[in-house]
Amino acid sequence: MKKAAAIILAALVAVAGTACSQVKPADTTTAAAKAETTTTEEAVKETEAVKEGTHIYVLTVPEDHGWTGSVATFAKKKIEEVNGNGTYTAELITSANAAEQIRNIEDIVSKGEKNIAMVIQPIDDTVQSAIQGVIDAGIPYVAFDRIIDGVSGKAVSNVKGDNSGIGAGAAAYFVSLGLTPGEAIYVYEGDTSSVTTLRDEGFTKYLTGELEFGGETIEADKMWTKDDLKSITYSGAMNWSRSDTKTSFESLMGDSKNAKTKWFYAEDDELAMGILEALSGGGIDEATKETFLSGKPVITGCGGLDELYEVLRGKTYQDIASKCGGIMSVTYSPSMIQTAIEDMVDYLDGKQVTQDHVIACENVTSDNVTEYPSF
Repeated sequence: MKKAAAIILAALVAVAGTACSQVKPADTTTAAAKAETTTTEEAVKETEAVKEGTHIYVLTVPEDHGWTGSVATFAKKKIEEVNGNGTYTAELITSANAAEQIRNIEDIVSKGEKNIAMVIQPIDDTVQSAIQGVIDAGIPYVAFDRIIDGVSGKAVSNVKGDNSGIGAGAAAYFVSLGLTPGEAIYVYEGDTSSVTTLRDEGFTKYLTGELEFGGETIEADKMWTKDDLKSITYSGAMNWSRSDTKTSFESLMGDSKNAKTKWFYAEDDELAMGILEALSGGGIDEATKETFLSGKPVITGCGGLDELYEVLRGKTYQDIASKCGGIMSVTYSPSMIQTAIEDMVDYLDGKQVTQDHVIACENVTSDNVTEYPSF
C-alpha cells in the first residue's frame, strides 16, 4: 500500500508540474504583450509631444522690395498666426544671398535640436547641399517656389505656383483677343532657371494644344504648328529687372519694323512695367511709339505687383493703357509662402499633405482686378 501511495503521489506531483509549465508561458506572453503595448503608447505620446512643441524655422530672402522681398512680408504675417495659436513656435530668418542661406541652414542643423522643422525658399540651386544636410539630420522641411529636383522627393511638400500655367494663361489671353497662328510674338524672359523654362513651355504648349488653361484647350482652328512657333522671339534673361527690360524694349523699338509687333508676353509684372515705362519715357522715337500704339498692342505680366494692378484699376499709365489692346497679369502671389508654412503645420498636426503642391493661377484684367490682392 505504501508503494502504491508513493506512486500515486509521484503522479500527482508530475501532473501539477506539467500544469505549472503550461500556465507559465501564457503568463509570460501576456506580460510581454502588455509591456509592448505600453511602450507603443509611450512612443506615440512622445511623438505627439515632439510635434506639439516644434519650432519652425522659415528661411527666405530679405524683406526689401519686389516679389521676392514680399515673400518675407507674407511669411511674417503667417508666423505671427502660428505663434499666436500656441501649438508651435516659428521664426523668420532671411539671407541676402545663397552663401548666407547655406550658412544659416547649416548653423541650425549643427545645433542638434530635436524638435524643429524648416520651410525653405532656396535662393538658388547651390542650396541643395545644405538641404541635403537637413534631410540627413531627419528634420522635416517644406520647399517653396524654387524646387530643387535633387532633394524634392524628401520634402514634406514642394509648394510653388503653376509656372507652366502662367505661360498658358498669357497665350490663352492673346488668343481670346484675336491672336492667329504664326503672328509675331515677343517674350521677355526672367532668367535662365527652370522657372523661365516652364513659363516658356506653358506658353507654346497652350498654342499647340498640348496644355489647357482654366480647364479648356485652344480651339482646333486657332492651334499653332511647330513651324508657327518660329515667329516667337525670346529676349534672353532680363534677370527679373524692370530697368533691363526698359532698356531692352527701347533698343527693340530702335528698329521701327519691330513697332508692328503686337503681342508682348512678359514673364513677370516687373518686366511688364519696364515696357510701360519705356513707352512713357523719351527713349523711343515718337513716330515709332505712335506706330506701335496704333497697332493696339497687348501686354501681359504675372505676379500681382501693385503698380501693374494700379494700371488695371485705371489709376496710372492711362495715356498708354487706353491705346493698348489689352493688359493682363497672371496670378503668382508671394503670399503662397503662407501655404508652405500651413503645409508644415498640417504635417505636424498629423494631416495628409500633398507633396507636389502646385497652386493654380488665374488671369487678372481690368474687369476683375478688384477681386485679387496685390503686393
